[in-house]
Amino acid sequence: MLAFYILFLLFSLYHEVAATCPRKCNCDLSRRVQCYRIGQMPKEIASTTRQLYISHSKIKQLQISDVNQMSALEEFILTSSGTEAVERNTFKALAALRILELWKNKLRCIPTLLPANLEVLKLGDNLISVLNESDFEGLKRLRVLDIQNNLILALSSSTLSSLSRLQSLILDGNNMESVSGPLSLHNLKYLSMANNKLQKFPGRFFTSLHILLFLNLNGNLLTTAPPDLPQSLLSLTLERNQLTMLKSEDMKKLANLSELCVSENQLSSIDEVQFISSLTRLEVAGNKLQTFPLHLPTALQKIDCSNNLIEKIKAHDFHDLQDLKHLFLDKNVVKTFEDGALQRCKLLSNLALEQNLLSSIPLSLPHTLARLDLKGNNIQRIQEQELKNLKQLQVLNLRNNKITALDHGLLEHLPRLKHLYLEGNLWNCTCDLFRTRRVLTAKGTDVKGGQCFAPAENKGESWMSSKRFLRLCIHDSLYAGEDSSKTRKKANADNPSTHMDDYYDYETD
Repeated sequence: MLAFYILFLLFSLYHEVAATCPRKCNCDLSRRVQCYRIGQMPKEIASTTRQLYISHSKIKQLQISDVNQMSALEEFILTSSGTEAVERNTFKALAALRILELWKNKLRCIPTLLPANLEVLKLGDNLISVLNESDFEGLKRLRVLDIQNNLILALSSSTLSSLSRLQSLILDGNNMESVSGPLSLHNLKYLSMANNKLQKFPGRFFTSLHILLFLNLNGNLLTTAPPDLPQSLLSLTLERNQLTMLKSEDMKKLANLSELCVSENQLSSIDEVQFISSLTRLEVAGNKLQTFPLHLPTALQKIDCSNNLIEKIKAHDFHDLQDLKHLFLDKNVVKTFEDGALQRCKLLSNLALEQNLLSSIPLSLPHTLARLDLKGNNIQRIQEQELKNLKQLQVLNLRNNKITALDHGLLEHLPRLKHLYLEGNLWNCTCDLFRTRRVLTAKGTDVKGGQCFAPAENKGESWMSSKRFLRLCIHDSLYAGEDSSKTRKKANADNPSTHMDDYYDYETD
């Protein structure tokens, strides 16, 4: 009986809510209202509404009368609605308001006299050009401030000085040219000023940020890393700047740094990172390194040195990197890879060597490898000693080399192979490849490519799927009488990932 009574109350309440819900809006029992493609602020919104979401509408101006009856409103989100102005004091009386998001509109200034209980303010993708100290007066509880993709050219530290509890500040994409400091935000943990036009930071700008954990300065015009960075930093990203060097004295202070990203700069050396003993991730792609960095921190788990000018990998380069799991050396000019250079990397699972000048697969690779990318090299032949230790390999990319044959016996060394890429080679389609085809099909390996280059009558056909090639070799004495099509269908049924195209999309076990 009680359950029936509760259901009756809920049913009645639902109909009451539905009856008072504005047109083109959805209302639910949690006092949330969602409106889409409306032409003006709804007048029928209940005073008990706690959350109001409006998007893709045409609301040129917000007025006090639009929201003043919503005394219980905690969250107001108005996006992509062409809003150009907010009447003075519109939100002042909304004492319960904690979250205000007005992004993707046409606002030219920050709304005035915002309620004191506000915790999140997001104004990204507007036309705001100036920040005033008065804009943030009284916001003692504000934790998140997002003003990305506006027109702010300069930042004065005093402008934000009243935001004593601010934890996250996002100022990306403003074409900002200058800042003044120090920035006195003692509770700030996340600061992002990416995609601006900053050439330098004044001394002591960061010194008051004692608990800052993440700093993103990608896409600026910096020639050196900022001075006086806080020791608390865990992540520092300086990609797409104009860095020519990293200063030892700056790196030595970053005792807790775990992630350093300096890709797409002008660095010819990164020897200074040896002082960051806690570093686990280093990204230095797209620079001017001619040799692999020496004396790297031993805690590193990921190194990205792709798109540089590295010619040779030496055995001692990785001697102390026993925690390394991911190594990217693609798009270099590596011609020599010394035998056993990676054999001490007992945790390595992902090795990218694509688009280099290798003529063979490096020897004594770690048995832990799950992915090996060798696309776009000069490899002509695959030999047993190159693969015999790779029992865990799941993805092998051999695209765009000069390989003519693949002995089916080699596949015995790759029991877990799931994905094999063969396009762009010079396959000589003899019945020896038919044997390889049968082994791959039986294993359920997803094979991409394998177009014949020779003999001429088979050119362009795939030795993995051509019915003509199948007929020519079906009477081979080792496999006579077997139904290859049934085997292939079963393998495909057991392997649901066979239609995915790019090996980077695959997850290994």
